[in-house]
Amino acid sequence: MRKLRQNRREFVKGLAVLGAASLLPGPRSLAETPPASPRAIDVHQHFSSPAYLKALQAKEGKHTAGYTTWFSLQTWNGYSHAKVIEDMDKAGVATGMLSCTSPGVWFGNPAETRGLAREMNEYGAKFASDYKGRLGLWALLPLPDIDGSLKEIEYAFDTLKADGVGLMTSFDLHWFGDPLFQPVFDELNRRNAIVYSHPIDSPCCQDIQPGINPPTIEYNTDTARTILSLLAGNPMPAARYSNIKFTFSHGGGTMPALIERFGVGGPDTIADVLARPAEPNTRLFYLRKFFYDCAQSTNPVQMQGLKIVAGVPQMLFGTDYPFGAGQAKHLIGLAKCGFNADELRAIHRENALKMLPKFRT
Repeated sequence: MRKLRQNRREFVKGLAVLGAASLLPGPRSLAETPPASPRAIDVHQHFSSPAYLKALQAKEGKHTAGYTTWFSLQTWNGYSHAKVIEDMDKAGVATGMLSCTSPGVWFGNPAETRGLAREMNEYGAKFASDYKGRLGLWALLPLPDIDGSLKEIEYAFDTLKADGVGLMTSFDLHWFGDPLFQPVFDELNRRNAIVYSHPIDSPCCQDIQPGINPPTIEYNTDTARTILSLLAGNPMPAARYSNIKFTFSHGGGTMPALIERFGVGGPDTIADVLARPAEPNTRLFYLRKFFYDCAQSTNPVQMQGLKIVAGVPQMLFGTDYPFGAGQAKHLIGLAKCGFNADELRAIHRENALKMLPKFRT
């Protein structure tokens, strides 16, 4: 911790004196390739059942009840269990945590949502069981259906033995901190659960213009929205749900860039606040308690900013597989973000094992 605080102080001091451009790691400090066998734990790996894909195909291109249906069905062409494991082996990924990606399972019909969540959870649990030790499951919940979600929590944890839940960042323009979801998060808090989140494209987000779809900018912004929703109010929802291990994708979205607007310090004090340990039960305290993966974010601007806001111990490896550039390129990109060997080991694997000790062997 002393070394981490020192690193923060040095970074912030350098920011003030030299300017941000001079802080990027020089060419000689950048690792060109990841370790030969990082045994990484990919906490951001997507899956889909045939039944779920069939349901999405029926909705493709439709705009009903305020829900757009932007998604890339082509990505799932050629997807198979064997290919998942083969790609993990090639990249040096030891474990993948399965989760549903956008658009999730909520399209305005509670009965449909319950059915899709249950089918996906059973399919994902079977997939993980077939490759025990290689895969885990972030179970779906049929939010915003509260009663259905409480029943699915019980089934997912007690029967399917899920490792945590994977939720969209928002539902019907309600984010995690909304009192509407309090019964669900109270139960997850009682269970000391891991809550993984992934952004969604509707109805919160939209195309900016043709060719610029929601994942380009809006995904990261919705992640920042749901993080801030947990920090708003007195008492903060994050304090009420203090047993939950909240885990956010894509490097925390736009949160690191918006940190001054998150109420942790003013223009004249924020550098000082970030350079010292967070005061208990402050917004910064909880930001440094949450976890963040590096999917689609392995650039030094995002990673070094997240290191200052949250710290290396809260950073996890993630890739968005099978979407994006791939697991191997994420490992290469992360190695070029200015982390030392110990920090890379922590992000690749050790930090995740604190939450998921069953994958240590």
